Formats: sequence, structure tokens, C-alpha cells
Amino acid sequence: MEKILIQPEICDGCMDCEEACKELQGTSCIMIREVEGSYYPIICQHCEDAPCERICPTGAMGRSEINHEKCIGCSLCMLICPFGSISMHDRKSYKCSQCKDFDTPACIKACSRRAITLVDAEMMKLEKQTKHIEKIAGINKKSKKKTGLVDVLTHDTRAKDALK
Repeated sequence: MEKILIQPEICDGCMDCEEACKELQGTSCIMIREVEGSYYPIICQHCEDAPCERICPTGAMGRSEINHEKCIGCSLCMLICPFGSISMHDRKSYKCSQCKDFDTPACIKACSRRAITLVDAEMMKLEKQTKHIEKIAGINKKSKKKTGLVDVLTHDTRAKDALK
């Protein structure tokens, strides 16, 4: 499953992503917030057990998109969203749909710094697991020598056994 990944350490607060989304949707479904000189994009996380979907009285809210024909503008979804990523415009709710009808979401195309990217969540998980295993096993990519915590503990245990 592909997810939009945002790297706040790269974001410069240019708001190009907001403008691109607004052009496409009529309102921006991504919001940039500044906190102490750093910029943090707020975007729908498409929760597995989406509280916005559960609370919607008309069934208009879906996990990744909204049926605007059914939306009555009650804003319960906006109030319950744990990320604050749902917005109201013309008495209708809006949230990021990752621009399903396009190859690349508008916010990603608009981001000149590449602070916003589309990633495969499963591949990213596997990469992190591999890095973690390499770290605890002490596998140095250049020398392939084991010097990690697991190797040191194992070596220490063997040494104690030999002394006994």
C-alpha cells in the first residue's frame, strides 16, 4: 500500500503543495503548520479503523475519500480526526484522497524540495527491519565484520563458558 511520506526537516514552508491541492480540489487537503521555525505538513493518514468513518451519520465518509453527495456538513469527522487533517469548505468535508485519479498526487508534483513523496509502506518496513538487524548484529556493510551488541554478548558468554 502506498502512503504519502512527509519529511518536515526538508520542508521550507513554501506552501506550493497547499496551492496545488487547492487548485485541484477547490480547497487544500494538506495543511502546513509552522512551529518554532519548522514546518509540519498535516495530511490524512487513512487510518485502518478510521474514527471519521465510524462517526459519520450519513455514511459519506470513507477511509480514503468522501462522498460529497451524502455529506451534510455536520463536521463531526473534523472534530474526531486525531490528526486534524479534515477541513470544511462550502459546508462539505474534505480530506486527502492521495489524488487517486492521477499517477502522482498534486502535492508531490508541486513540492520543489521533495519533502513529500509517495512510498510503499511494506517496502519501507522491510528496509527498516534490515537496518535494525544489521545494527544489532553489528554487520558493517564495508567489511562484513560482526561487531554489534549481539556478537559482543555472544563472544562474552563463550569466553565465560571457556573459563569455567
